[in-house]
Amino acid sequence: MRGLKRDRTARVIVAGHGFVRNLRRGFYNLGTDVPPTARLADAFGELAVAI
Repeated sequence: MRGLKRDRTARVIVAGHGFVRNLRRGFYNLGTDVPPTARLADAFGELAVAI
């Protein structure tokens, strides 16, 4: 059987999806110094350095 088998897995996927949507829309101060088309890639680069 494929799909989300546990509630925790579904919560993680939904939270990640919401985070990426908010990044693309510019609701966070990550990736704000680049064009909107490259914002997601730049934000993940900034997150990698912070972690």
